[in-house]
Formats: sequence, structure tokens, C-alpha cells
Amino acid sequence: MKDKIIVVTGASSGIGWATAEVFSQHGAKLILCGRRKEKLELLASKLKTKSLLLTYDVRDRRAVFEALENLPKEWENVDVLINNAGNAHGFDPVQTASLEDWDAMIDGNVKGLMYVTKALLPQMIKAKKGHIINLGSIAGKEVYPNGSVYCSSKFAVDAFTQGLRLDLNKDGIKVGAIHPGLVKTEFSKVRFKGDGDRANKVYAGIEALSAQDVANVILYMVQVPSCVNVADLVLLPTRQANAYVSNRKS
Repeated sequence: MKDKIIVVTGASSGIGWATAEVFSQHGAKLILCGRRKEKLELLASKLKTKSLLLTYDVRDRRAVFEALENLPKEWENVDVLINNAGNAHGFDPVQTASLEDWDAMIDGNVKGLMYVTKALLPQMIKAKKGHIINLGSIAGKEVYPNGSVYCSSKFAVDAFTQGLRLDLNKDGIKVGAIHPGLVKTEFSKVRFKGDGDRANKVYAGIEALSAQDVANVILYMVQVPSCVNVADLVLLPTRQANAYVSNRKS
């Protein structure tokens, strides 16, 4: 892992932040991508290895390609891309949901992930090596009430991952996805527009995954031998059975 160049999108918080920390502890060089420059700077100050900060919104196609097609020479040979950026917005049935929330999820979770991947593919294909890991969700495996568009976005990530793996197989590039269940980050607070009480109820009575739990599994996916590809991995808290069945403490 030492000196490998790892791109992490959505690195300014949650799983992205934890993933950067874990990979840095193993000697990797990090290209940290996110919208909040001050958060990226704070993260970089805590890492043990070199980092390059790229501030852009994955939903902005022009910004994505400008940032990733013009990497400094010492950073251009990317070994691993971790497509982590994305969010949930709103928790409403289709008939009352906000179109702005729909756009935010489709543009960030799906199109943004595709833009970043497309921008970095030429270098990986030329090198005939590389590894792409997409952050999906249990919501990309099962639909639950009031989550139709968020689930749709994560189903799309799953489908894109499978198609990408087929398209890149001949080029020696590994492609996989990790699909976490409940992870205690700022995810639910964002989904509920800053309503902390409502967000806390999501995790009540259950020991949810931590961002570091997910980061450690991503590290495992990257560290397996070159002849092994962890193509599709679902990660759940012990007390969670699927997207909507959990054994919560009373």
C-alpha cells in the first residue's frame, strides 16, 4: 500500500474521511476530493502521508474533468479510485417528494460518480491496471418506503458497477462495490435537513456501523491479492437483517 495513489471523493466527512485516515496509516498517498475546502485542509493536517486537495462538487461535470484531467505529474498515476461522494435528501413518498431532492440525489449519487470514473479511466486503461470501488448501499439491493429515489440512485450505482466491471475486464482493472447498511455518520442529519432528533431515531436501539468499520473493509478490498477481486460486498450491523428489519433494543 505504501506510496500508492488513492483518490477518495466525499473525503470531507463520514466514510470518506475515515477511509482517508485508514489508507494514510498504511502509507498511501491521498487525493482528497470534496466541496468543503476547510474540512479537507483539516483532514490533510491529520494524515501521516502526503495529500493533494481538490475542491469541487461531483455534480459539476466541468469542474470534475478540470480537476482530474489536470493532475500534477507526480499524482497522475492513480492506483485506486474510491467513489464515496453522495447523499440522501428527504424521506418522503413519491407523491409529495421534492424535485430538488431528487435532482440532488441523482446528480450526486449517480452522475457525479460516473463523471469521476470517466475522468480517471484513460490513465488506468493506459496503465492496464487500477482498482475502482463504488460506495453503494443496502438501499441499492432492497427498496423501502419513502426511499424510492434514493434507492433508485443506489440501484443505479450497483448496475453501473456491474457494467463497468464487464467493460474494463480486458484492461486489467478491478471493479467492486461495497453496500453498507446503517452507518452512524452525518448521513441522516443531512437527509432530514438538519433535524438532529429525527436523525438520532434512525440509530436508536442499534449499534450501527461506524465510518471506520466501512473504511477498514474498503482497505481489505484493496489489499487482497492482485488475482482476487471483491466484486460485491454487503456490510450490515449485526442487529440489522436487511434494509428495514432490525433487532432494536427497547
